Amino acid sequence: MASTFYSSSIALPHSSIHSLQSLPTNSLSQTTVQIYGPKSYGGFGFLAVKGRSPFPVASAVAAQVNASEQAQKISFNESQRPVYPFSAIVGQDEMKLCLLLNVIDPKIGGVMIMGDRGTGKSTTVRSLVDLLPEIKVVAGDPYNSDPEDPEFMGVEVRERVLKGEQLQVVFSKINMVDLPLGATEDRVCGTIDIEKALTEGVKSFEPGLLAKANRGILYVDEVNLLDDHLVDVLLDSAASGWNTVEREGISVSHPARFILIGSGNPEEGELRPQLLDRFGMHAQVGTVRDAELRVKIVEERACFDKNPKGFRHSYKAQQEKLQQQIASARSFLPSVEIDRDLKVKISKVCAELNVDGLRGDIVINRSAKALAALKGSAKVSVEDIATVIPNCLRHRLRKDPLESIDSGLLVLEKFYAVFR
Repeated sequence: MASTFYSSSIALPHSSIHSLQSLPTNSLSQTTVQIYGPKSYGGFGFLAVKGRSPFPVASAVAAQVNASEQAQKISFNESQRPVYPFSAIVGQDEMKLCLLLNVIDPKIGGVMIMGDRGTGKSTTVRSLVDLLPEIKVVAGDPYNSDPEDPEFMGVEVRERVLKGEQLQVVFSKINMVDLPLGATEDRVCGTIDIEKALTEGVKSFEPGLLAKANRGILYVDEVNLLDDHLVDVLLDSAASGWNTVEREGISVSHPARFILIGSGNPEEGELRPQLLDRFGMHAQVGTVRDAELRVKIVEERACFDKNPKGFRHSYKAQQEKLQQQIASARSFLPSVEIDRDLKVKISKVCAELNVDGLRGDIVINRSAKALAALKGSAKVSVEDIATVIPNCLRHRLRKDPLESIDSGLLVLEKFYAVFR
């Protein structure tokens, strides 16, 4: 049994979900170059009309990749370390759903995956690489600046726009960046060349992992073992959406908005509550107990290790189908609506569970809308909320050392009491 997301119906925890509806979608655009023209802006304010780029297009050049460039791209992809296909992962539907919803709506805020060792946490996260969609970025910009949204622009790109320069724009796949446990703060935040600044009088900044992860995914394996000083850096960037490096009186800032994905084993240590609250969703992963399913997993893994290229090819159709579903859901998401009475009930559940702050309310609304978009529904249903609410609130409840029941079950009990 391959992953259940790609068959005619989806098997999800806590509730059954009806078959996915196929949404019309345009295929992912091939590499295109566009030129965004200058416009005079007073000060640093950027005026934008909803649904329209703030930068008028002076000309658009459809530069389709020729055959030789496509061959080079395919050759490069094949030379990379093979990644286990997402659609080949058996079980673990809760974890897979949380990851898919974050790809559909990055503003959900990421996923914290906790569970037993050897349950495929890292494998599943890294398998997302094949499914990530393409986004518009400013060509040659180390921060993957968005040419249409000033909030995601680097300082240099903003200055170029204000000077009247034209921006060359290309399509690029969303980045997934691994943050090693042993990484130094300079490698994560970036470094300033002090010698060059003093001798030549110019700011020479070497971007770090946070710059590369802007508008992408930052993955931290064994996040509960991360050093405190790196946790502080992540907290600061996650809170502000910007990374600022201060060295010897020189300051450099750049956007650092990313989907934070962490995984870990709860037996190896707890996560700081400040960082835990920054994860939009929390998925619990358990060891598969069914003997037949365990054999299936072992056989699939053996096939992949024996012939990675052939194994990936056998799941190519399912991968492409899921990729199309994600692209359809991303384009359909803005039109999904949620009734006000459902919003009120969601907030009532959060209030009665004594959830601190309003992040829980916001994440539940966003996650339910993303799930509705994945299913092809224009309105959020009670079933959608029931599916996502345990993952959105489980890690936000105050812990009672004497409580033996799973916090996800507590959330569901309160949910059914309010929504009955």
